[in-house]
Amino acid sequence: MVSCGLLQRARVQYTRHDNPFLVKFPVSLSQPPNQKPTLFRRKLTNRKTEPVLSLSLSLMEDDEDTRQLSIYRAARTIKRRDNTLYNALRSIYDDSVFVGEIFQLWPDLPLLANLRCGLWYSRTFHATCYFKSTDGHNNNWSFNTSRLNLHVAQLAGQKGGCFIVDATRRGKRFPDSMSKTIPIWTCVLNRSIQNHRERMRQSALVNDGLSLENHKESSTCDEYYGDTRQMPIDWDCSLHLPLWVSGTERASIEKRLEEWTQQLDASGADISSLASCLKKPLRPLWISQKTVIWLNEVPDHESWDFTPIILVSASSLSGVVQHRISSEFSWNYIPGAGDDEESWARGLTPSLFWNCAYDIINAGPEMCNQMVADIVEKDRVYRARRGQDVPQVTVKAPNLLPSSDHRLRDNDESQLAVDLANFNIDRNSSDEDCVISWLGLTNLAVGTSQNAGVSKVDCILNCDKESISADPKAYLHLPMVTSKFDRFSLLNNLPSAVNFAKLNLSQGKTLLICCDNGEDISVCICLAILTALFDEEGTFDGGNFFSDTCITKLEMRRRLITICKYVVNARPSRGNLKQVFNFLSSGRAGLTNMPTPSLLQEC
Repeated sequence: MVSCGLLQRARVQYTRHDNPFLVKFPVSLSQPPNQKPTLFRRKLTNRKTEPVLSLSLSLMEDDEDTRQLSIYRAARTIKRRDNTLYNALRSIYDDSVFVGEIFQLWPDLPLLANLRCGLWYSRTFHATCYFKSTDGHNNNWSFNTSRLNLHVAQLAGQKGGCFIVDATRRGKRFPDSMSKTIPIWTCVLNRSIQNHRERMRQSALVNDGLSLENHKESSTCDEYYGDTRQMPIDWDCSLHLPLWVSGTERASIEKRLEEWTQQLDASGADISSLASCLKKPLRPLWISQKTVIWLNEVPDHESWDFTPIILVSASSLSGVVQHRISSEFSWNYIPGAGDDEESWARGLTPSLFWNCAYDIINAGPEMCNQMVADIVEKDRVYRARRGQDVPQVTVKAPNLLPSSDHRLRDNDESQLAVDLANFNIDRNSSDEDCVISWLGLTNLAVGTSQNAGVSKVDCILNCDKESISADPKAYLHLPMVTSKFDRFSLLNNLPSAVNFAKLNLSQGKTLLICCDNGEDISVCICLAILTALFDEEGTFDGGNFFSDTCITKLEMRRRLITICKYVVNARPSRGNLKQVFNFLSSGRAGLTNMPTPSLLQEC
């Protein structure tokens, strides 16, 4: 409490400004007379009583100990203590046991990881997919044609279903990618397949000169339809959402289904091959650690009247911190520990972790950080000595080319190899020793810079920050970074990249476009080249079609879907795609008279 004398020395000034009073007084009561006081404003809630002021100790003294004991600083300290590297890895290891148990219920179905979090929760995966939670956030629902994941639907159609593994942070049983994004995806695909089959029926009736009344009695239609006649009459196109999604949200999503279906039909996606592959409609199922399953009553997935997309949430639902104890160590369980790996993994990757999982777990909390640092450093030295020529990957991505068959095999579980016969992979055109994806017959390939040195191509366009030791007939290094670090990195380098591609593709050479991960920058550069130098049929014309056409976002999206059909792990970021569109929409004049890059080296 402050006495009247103290108030007098503080020279309290009252100013009537509406209601309540505003009181001004200096923070320090011992300031020199010639120094202008620092004023602090305080509201008084009672205008009729004399103000009673309480001076906080933090306003009078700069107490370091008091700041350190603030609740926010304490909360951050506790969070850092709980979210240690060992806690994260041990939590992932425990959750992976649950994933393995669920997988054994239907061992014939392929196991897919939803990037990037889901990739941590099993030693082996048959493939990957990319469904974003942001596409399922409330009032932000969307069906993104840039991430169609058609390979997931084709794989599920061939094997009778599939698993998708993901995890989420504390407070949820399932991430929004599983609660809403994937259910929307399955519903839109089912509706598009139904529309395609209906168009095929109508086209058959017109071609055969039949009327709607007598087409059921026609044997010609039966021969024309082929497998479509074997489809169930009641093709389920309804939206299947989990029970925890509110009715209001369900109604809002259902209103947009027709719009999303039209977008998919107009995107140019290969719905025809998908319709021939899927015998039953897609439908999601949800399994978490809270799900009760009677082991003696597990149904055969072939007995269902739909193709199951089994969504496995690896993390345990926990509202409080769970302190767990093993025979040797104790740790705090972290739900969804695999999320946001940049903030905790310290350079460790899922493949490195599972190669040394038992050693890391048995090392305990005290030695975990040092062991992980040693593993990451040894891997870095190993790659440096080999010039990053030998990639260390768990699953080989399919190279989709219109030719023969190929099988995706896993070294540990060959009996679970995924038959990708319908993907039409060209064995002769693919490199068996590295992971690169060829874009049909365009002579364009996309891959990682790690594989560029051993890839059998004529030219290499390297978009990675680091140069590589390669000896092709032509090589161009254009270091680029994502839009998060430089909003104009791609835009500034696209003219040189397109010119380099035009120079070599016109001579019939093969070109590999590579970046650090083969998922973002290289895909965007390939999109620019495919749009600027190829016509609608995918034939190289040196830019003639592009110079006479006004490129729209729809046209660019259709080209991107074509790329994603072959590069199944493509994940172009929105910022990089925006740079590509700005280049294509405003830089057409610069494509015809671009100077030859000075970095071009011909052997």
